[in-house]
Amino acid sequence: MKPNRRTVLQSIAAAPMAAAMIWTDAEAQEAHQHAQAAAKKATAAAPFKPKFFTRHEYAVVTLLVDLIIPKDERSGGATDAAVPQFMDFMMVDQPARQTAMRGGLAWLDRECVSRFEKDFLTATAAQRTEVLDDIAWPDKAKPAHAHGVAFFNGFRDLTASGFFTSKMGIDDLKYMGNRYVPEWTGCPPEVMKKLGVSFDAE
Repeated sequence: MKPNRRTVLQSIAAAPMAAAMIWTDAEAQEAHQHAQAAAKKATAAAPFKPKFFTRHEYAVVTLLVDLIIPKDERSGGATDAAVPQFMDFMMVDQPARQTAMRGGLAWLDRECVSRFEKDFLTATAAQRTEVLDDIAWPDKAKPAHAHGVAFFNGFRDLTASGFFTSKMGIDDLKYMGNRYVPEWTGCPPEVMKKLGVSFDAE
């Protein structure tokens, strides 16, 4: 279960989301501003203390977000972009969504204990991958894993929202919006050629 960032985004677009874990762009951006501020205040001597997640839950969240968006040659991973702090703020800010999150994290632990007699944190990397592979692809998932599928798709969406609303994520996408363009000269010819389109009148 190691899709790259582009695959993650495609999966998010194609997969049904758990309604209790979907946020608007404005909500995500506001939460990420708070998360980044909290991350800046945290130090080795005084690390970030989640207000919603238990210590165990926060450790699972931290591990899981980096499995979804790991570091690569372009940028850091989800924890580098303060995604766990972002999620904690979201949970505190919107209590109605807490049950879906807490229940999903508990499902992960129960599933791992059932299969391996270890929770998600103490399971091996291969064991975690086995569980996540069973819930990461809705079209292939068994009906018995429906709760895990719903949770993971919502969690993956939230991870992507947190990452791609951060400065690191925006830089990773090479987003060029919100800039003043004094003169528009059109789309570069090489891009037009690659897309197979033309502005020429027929």
